[in-house]
Amino acid sequence: MHSTSRSARTVSTGTAPLPPATLPPAPTPAAPTRPAGRAAGTGARTRRLPRLAATALAAGALLAGAAAPAQAARPAPVLHPEQDFAGSTVAAHEGRGALPDAQSLVAQTKGMDVSSYQGNVAWSTAAANGARFAYVKATEGTTYTNPYFTQQYNGSYNSGLIRGAYHFALPNVSSGAAQANWFVGHGGGWSGDGKTLPPALDIEYNPYGATCYGLSQSAMVNWIRDFSNTVHSRTGRYPTIYTTTNWWSTCTGNNAGFGATNPLWIARYASAVGTLPAGWSYQTIWQYADSGTLPGDQNWFNGAYDRLQALAKG
Repeated sequence: MHSTSRSARTVSTGTAPLPPATLPPAPTPAAPTRPAGRAAGTGARTRRLPRLAATALAAGALLAGAAAPAQAARPAPVLHPEQDFAGSTVAAHEGRGALPDAQSLVAQTKGMDVSSYQGNVAWSTAAANGARFAYVKATEGTTYTNPYFTQQYNGSYNSGLIRGAYHFALPNVSSGAAQANWFVGHGGGWSGDGKTLPPALDIEYNPYGATCYGLSQSAMVNWIRDFSNTVHSRTGRYPTIYTTTNWWSTCTGNNAGFGATNPLWIARYASAVGTLPAGWSYQTIWQYADSGTLPGDQNWFNGAYDRLQALAKG
């Protein structure tokens, strides 16, 4: 659970009502010729009735056309990207257990991940409390960017942390390539400066509905591969994959095709990392709790600091 509160902003829009439809005046009929032997006005009434009926039908058709749109627009999905971050769905689906014993973890390096939920982070304090790396949410889907990204991404770097950016995936909204390009274009790049982690893909339980976003296992694997290959072609690095073993097994069929190329960032809130997804024999990063001494989520890099630097250098 993230500790920093977030205030919601409500934006209201108004639309002025359309003026009522105005019909053109009906043409004035020519004066009728009164037939011989018929009372005045009788012939005129007989000839005007069909014309008035036709005018009324035309007016009704015009009003009906003005009231009904040609095609009803589909409502846009309601999203809440400010509430979505690495691990935002994990505890609700998998629960929380005991924390790992830090004394038993051999050569682990302490780190954290943050999103707009934390707002402006006190990075010097985080560094003083032992943080050596951070992942920062940059984007979600193909429309959202973290409004605090610059403060978080640059602030962590300026405080001496090795940092990287991550993308919250919405596989049912657009293609993997489209979201990868949005991500890389809005903070998800990489440089071999030794201070930048590989870009990361956060793929977890759907916060908006069906667990696997309505995709079959094969379609999900193809989406992840599309995202991964696009990031690699744009940055030269395959993205780190953030997930849980349960989600990966359920939604990809426990696909083993990414372990050789993509570092694993596993989420499990327990005293041990547990069984890993197929294809990975070890985790690169373990997100072991969603609150703790550092802002955001608590993580261990699986190695000493020099190995973290090696990961950053590629």
